[in-house]
Amino acid sequence: MSHFVIGVDFGTDSVRSVIVDTGNGMEAGSSVFYYPRWRAGLYCEPVTNQFRQHPLDYVEGLEQSIKEALAQAPPGAAAQVAGIAIDTTGSTPVAVDRAGRPLALLPGFEEDPDAMFILWKDHTGIREAAELNALASKWEVDYTQYEGGIYSSEWFWAKILRTLRANARIRQAAYSWVEHCDWIPFLLSGGTDVHQMKRSRCAAGHKALWHESYGGLPPNAFFNALDPLLDGLVERLYKETYTSDEPAGTLSAEWAQRLGLHTGVVVSVGAFDAHMGAVGGQIEPYHLSKVMGTSTCDMLVAPMGAGAEKLVSGICGQVDGSVIPGMLGLEAGQSAFGDVYAWFKGILAWALEKGIGKSKLLDDKLKQQLIEEAAGRIIPELTAAAEKITPGASGVVALDWLNGRRTPDANQALKGAIFGLSLGSSAPMIFRALVEATCFGAKKIVDRFQEEGVPIKGVIGLGGVAKKSPFVMQTMADILNRPIKIARSEQACALGAAMFAATTAGIYSDVSAAMQQMGSGFDAEYHPRPEQAALYEAVYQKYHELGAFAEQFFEHE
Repeated sequence: MSHFVIGVDFGTDSVRSVIVDTGNGMEAGSSVFYYPRWRAGLYCEPVTNQFRQHPLDYVEGLEQSIKEALAQAPPGAAAQVAGIAIDTTGSTPVAVDRAGRPLALLPGFEEDPDAMFILWKDHTGIREAAELNALASKWEVDYTQYEGGIYSSEWFWAKILRTLRANARIRQAAYSWVEHCDWIPFLLSGGTDVHQMKRSRCAAGHKALWHESYGGLPPNAFFNALDPLLDGLVERLYKETYTSDEPAGTLSAEWAQRLGLHTGVVVSVGAFDAHMGAVGGQIEPYHLSKVMGTSTCDMLVAPMGAGAEKLVSGICGQVDGSVIPGMLGLEAGQSAFGDVYAWFKGILAWALEKGIGKSKLLDDKLKQQLIEEAAGRIIPELTAAAEKITPGASGVVALDWLNGRRTPDANQALKGAIFGLSLGSSAPMIFRALVEATCFGAKKIVDRFQEEGVPIKGVIGLGGVAKKSPFVMQTMADILNRPIKIARSEQACALGAAMFAATTAGIYSDVSAAMQQMGSGFDAEYHPRPEQAALYEAVYQKYHELGAFAEQFFEHE
């Protein structure tokens, strides 16, 4: 009997659901749902680094995307669905009541941003992260040691503490806190008690200071010393964690009816998008899997016992089973990647929108069409012109820290910069410098792994930028001076989730077997050009020097 599984990928802007044939990994249906409240810019203040998402965006997207994907599948496919697995961005926590309901779904909290999911890119907790790092450095045990030695404002505890300090109503109403990737499986399986929620090993280990050697999370004494507002919270969280080949439960009767499925569907424990994406992209030991979208998450797996005890400084954690159960998962990444290009596009589009929008020569419909058409041409035109510029010829060098620095050595207080501008600097020159900066940031990560004794045997590219921008990928291959394989799947994260669903449902014995049978392989490979790689070495040195200068500048700002 053939089986289908559902992989659901909650990204920054949208949720994607795919129906996958477990026999060959072929996609039988897919759908993308863009979060309406997020698209409208609600609950966010980019100037203050506040980025929140309403749980209704997630719930509506979950239902609609799965139903639309099922509608494309062969007749009878719904009855043959064996499992569902989900991945999400992270760390994206939310305050919940005892029943595990996000506070934004309760009366009186519907419009309170602090009652909503605090998106990964929210950096309102910079001060709190700094305080946690200061305390950890003098505590008897450094609880950040498995998190690269530096705790980030992008992560679980910094966001919780900042919210508790800022909002008295949340302090009083919040019983516990959960990650987005933990809440969706809990929701689908009909959970009603937060203490029964199965927590993701991936999320807990990389973002919440959980480690087996601590017996779970750090003790209450540590958090009470950080701030008494955290006193007692550990007891309302968790000790045990689970890898994503474990079931969180089965589909509840309510959700089976809403989705047109059956209650025998197994729901997997959730994980973060890049971790499941690495599986969807058929990661291999010591191959760096780069999920490249608005930001990047760089995943690497290593056999346990083969250097597993080596602590790598400045990364986003190393966790047993966070990517492939039974292997050590190491994470790094950049806080802004595609967002850097989107920012520059927005800078240029502003003049279009204001200039054309006030034109008296066109009606409103034509104005909007013209603005959209012109804005849509910005990146392609910049790319075509930038490709013709020789590396280093413009003298323009940029820093990619527009959303702070994730790795190496997290510091979300840092800012981006563009250096070497003159009256002769053009938009394509600046764009090329920004592309080079994001690729130099990627090289910094590769360099750190190698400096710490972790070999990089290959590079795998996944995600929207990897699939859509040959210019960026060729630039990265030249700067890394390494070939980069591009995963064929357009939805590698959702495909990885589907592989976990097939494993949890018992169709495959382990994730590696599912990955081998359901993987879609690679459809492109970029090779470094020796002459370009040599030119970039000099520009990379300037990037390094500019970064050192900027870091000192922002420390004294």
